[in-house]
Amino acid sequence: MIGAVDPFIGTEATELPSPTGLAATWWWPKPQVGNTHPGACSPLGMVSACPYSGAYPTGYGRYDRNTEGVPPARYDDLTASGFTHFQQSGTGAIRKYYNYFRVTPMLGPLDDLGTRWPLSGEAAEPGYYRATLASGVGCELTVGPKSAVHRYRYPESDDARVVLDFSLGGLAIEHGETIPVRAQLASLGHGRAEGTLVVEGVPLSIAVECDHPEWRPMLWYDRRLMAGSTRLEFDAIRPTTLRPFGLIFRGPAASNEAVEVRLGFSLRGTDQAWANLAADVEAEGPAFDSRRQATADAWGAVFDRIDTEGGSVAQQQVFATAVYHSFIKPCFAPDESPFWPGDGPWVFDLATMWDIYKTQLPLLTTLAPERAGELAQALLHVCAEEGNFPIGYRMARGSDRFFRQGSALAHTFLADAQAAGLRGVDWESALVLLHGDLRRSYGEDYLEKGVAHPVTHTLDLAAGYHCTARVARRIGDKALADQLDAQSAGWTNAFDQTTGLLIDSAFYEGGRWNYSFRLLHDMASRIALAGGDEHFVALLDRFFGYDAEPVRQCGLAPGREELEAGYALDRFEGLNNEPDMEAPWSYHYAGRPDRTAEVVHAILANQFGVGRGGLPGNDDSGGLSSWYVWASLGLFPVAGQDVFLISTPAFRRCRLALGPARSFVIAASELRDLEATDRPQYVVGATLDGQRLDRAWLRGDELRAGGELRLDVADKPGTWGTDHRPPSTPFTTDLDTLERSFR
Repeated sequence: MIGAVDPFIGTEATELPSPTGLAATWWWPKPQVGNTHPGACSPLGMVSACPYSGAYPTGYGRYDRNTEGVPPARYDDLTASGFTHFQQSGTGAIRKYYNYFRVTPMLGPLDDLGTRWPLSGEAAEPGYYRATLASGVGCELTVGPKSAVHRYRYPESDDARVVLDFSLGGLAIEHGETIPVRAQLASLGHGRAEGTLVVEGVPLSIAVECDHPEWRPMLWYDRRLMAGSTRLEFDAIRPTTLRPFGLIFRGPAASNEAVEVRLGFSLRGTDQAWANLAADVEAEGPAFDSRRQATADAWGAVFDRIDTEGGSVAQQQVFATAVYHSFIKPCFAPDESPFWPGDGPWVFDLATMWDIYKTQLPLLTTLAPERAGELAQALLHVCAEEGNFPIGYRMARGSDRFFRQGSALAHTFLADAQAAGLRGVDWESALVLLHGDLRRSYGEDYLEKGVAHPVTHTLDLAAGYHCTARVARRIGDKALADQLDAQSAGWTNAFDQTTGLLIDSAFYEGGRWNYSFRLLHDMASRIALAGGDEHFVALLDRFFGYDAEPVRQCGLAPGREELEAGYALDRFEGLNNEPDMEAPWSYHYAGRPDRTAEVVHAILANQFGVGRGGLPGNDDSGGLSSWYVWASLGLFPVAGQDVFLISTPAFRRCRLALGPARSFVIAASELRDLEATDRPQYVVGATLDGQRLDRAWLRGDELRAGGELRLDVADKPGTWGTDHRPPSTPFTTDLDTLERSFR
């Protein structure tokens, strides 16, 4: 499967065939671009390396900043002024764009630094990127968990060079630059140098080696060489006075001669950067090929955990790439926290929980429980040190915490982590942190008033109380669990019983319709509040555009009237917006898994494809790609509830490797390839390990135990899954009792 990965999927504006059927009625408000990049990444590694044009969103590509519709092109062609390190993956207007330590192979003078050369011959695979600059230099990149290795091949030259720009960061767009506030760098001679930048509160250190025996490092400032100087130090850098500075290796190059530049990174000083480089890269001789192979092997281990049979070549490519994108973030950086002493798990680019808690984190917990356990410990450590669980967490403490997006989202992940038996977590201490976090920020309004605005935070906090109650009950604190369970019933205050939808409020990137179909822990009461199964299904049918006319998508630079008209549709926003990701599975709780199958089929067939424009919107750290993986498997995780809903898979056979000699297989009979039909197929019967299964859901322990789920698929729906609804956890909604629980 790894050979089917195309890292270029999602790197350009959405370009898919015109949607048909149900999908033609959906309106996409958010940017129509995947925002991914094709640079070299290691699985969940700290470092990435990518060609740098300065364009939105990752520094790769051709676009300007964009928040709605088709992104405006900034450049006509793909170009690069060098290669930078640390990039986001699929995120939108996230305001922190990294792109530190630009490395540029050059043949001309330093005055040419910043020239954008056209790229040709681009190729990429997991852990590897190559292209040729129009200057004639062939370029290859690979990375390790905490390192990068560049290999350049020059035309014959008496004075070739590799230039490292320490001053560059961010994007070459308005308000996109990142300026270091302090810096120091030193030439150590014999092809070695080191330095540290303090940027947005983070000390980022680098150790650099150039393997050419005749090339020596020199420092430069304001595009002029500093002959004889071995050290540069800046105690205070201001945006108004910044002049570029950095390091250059230079010397003769024979035609097509390979020159390697090896870089180790750390957030804890240059000594640790050197140690990280030594751990990632062989000390003797050329290291590029061995590092590339080691990273390819690491990606191979990821793909060994999941495989599929059947489907078209295009399906296999989209699926494999979705798996790849799902394992790029977060960045695991053990022993690297710059904010507190001591070693241990630490992560950044958790960007953000709002994007990934429903899909990507459950995939990580299922396929890589050892990494999920490490993430759980890291989140608990962050909360203990900083006083709260983050909604988003990047390589800068205290910046852009994303509290507007949601509340208590880490609670869903940690509840599932505990249910999965992840090791290394002190759950009694975790319970204290989980419980305390519920009382912060919007949690105060929830406790004092019974509702928090934006009202979506009420749903978040109610789910957080439910998840924390699960943790308390599993460690034996029944009294606390009962109290938390009662407080979790506050979700009812968020709904208008006359409409069956959320009450009027402000909403983050959405409206009350697309937030109204969240998979709550008490969906039975939620459906009753809407007037019962029939009324709830009618609301869903309206939302998903059954019997509606096709709509026109936003184009380039949509105006206010166009956007307002689109939002007024109150329509499913496809996989272009996070609140809608779980909505198709709401039908399961009303006994209509056939409707789920229809909506999911329409998404898979219309909203994903091959090519650079193959994603319908921002991939958001793999949140979107993980949705595609789950939907293709015919499963969907209900975050925080340790339940997996079953629908029609996209492949005849899928295998999840869950541990030594343990796997879970999903096999579907009579299943056609996605491209072979414009009509959905339906599950009409199922067995689990040979025993009849009448319900359209699995418990988490059933999946983790391994076994085989066999699905009978037909062109028309039957009665399978209509009677045995997914579990709900009802608690009293009596107002007097509920009010007492909040006091």
